Amino acid sequence: MNLQQRLVLLRRLGSYILANGAELEKAKEKAFYENPWFIPEFIDFQLKHIANAYLSAEQLEAWISRYNLPESNPSPKNIGIVMAGNIPLAGFHDFLCAFIAGHWQTIKPSSKDAALITHLVNTLSDWEGAADQPIAIADMLKDCDAYIAVGSNNSGRYFDYYFSKYPHIIRRNRSSAAILTGNETREELERLADDVYLYFGLGCRNITKIYVPSGYDFVPLLEAFKKYDRLAAHHKYKNNYDYQLAILIVNKMYYMTNGSILLQENSSLFSPISQLHYEFYDDIRTAEQALEGNDDVQCVTGKGQLPFGTAQLPQLNDYADKTDTLQFLLDL
Repeated sequence: MNLQQRLVLLRRLGSYILANGAELEKAKEKAFYENPWFIPEFIDFQLKHIANAYLSAEQLEAWISRYNLPESNPSPKNIGIVMAGNIPLAGFHDFLCAFIAGHWQTIKPSSKDAALITHLVNTLSDWEGAADQPIAIADMLKDCDAYIAVGSNNSGRYFDYYFSKYPHIIRRNRSSAAILTGNETREELERLADDVYLYFGLGCRNITKIYVPSGYDFVPLLEAFKKYDRLAAHHKYKNNYDYQLAILIVNKMYYMTNGSILLQENSSLFSPISQLHYEFYDDIRTAEQALEGNDDVQCVTGKGQLPFGTAQLPQLNDYADKTDTLQFLLDL
């Protein structure tokens, strides 16, 4: 397929997602059945974001205009993609980059998130012309020309060794933070709740730590976060909440809660599920400097940063780990 044919198929896929037909509904049900963390609300949120932000004609054209994309790829490579399974369709952007670059793909989905990507890939392949650009779903990756792999810090070391002889992008654990001034409105705090609670906090773009000024009043924040009280009824999330609460109580550690999240003063960027870390600052520049150049930070929301509520709404050029995936693929 040439570039224009690929763009037509991607726009068609966006329309297919928004139509939410019976076959897609079955795939969504299967995804939830195989992974109880993927509740319908979060699956729908991700699918709509992909359709509107990744697969619209306007967004696609604006994205590819930044690159020197040939109309046809005369020597496509086979790209091996190891996908994560922390949030629904976590690896879709990597798939999209390889597809738009005109490469072939061999995808190893996470066992926690196989149903959705498999369905979308099969849907594309069923449409006329898609067979010209092979996309395979596999349990093992071998004989690929380049690799993109996402995993933990431990699996990242394995990937570094296994894929060292090939061009590769290896992604590891990351998380996100927010900087508050204490002057946020109720609406802004509710948007921050989206950054914290969406996907149960399992994404690398979820806010797991906030920086607040000394003497900060947490009551308005905890009240605004009640927007997501319903998550406390989810059995897996509730088990994590109860476990973390028990640890805090047994160790006689200070904490705050609204019943659905635990706030603890902690210097670590990474917090357990159902827990949000906070750290005080006297000078906001101190908080900004703590996050600048930190390789563990995916994104930052707040004053002078991304607007609250947009952490889980990345655009096509918001590359994970700030590594330009599409340019990597074009340079092969």
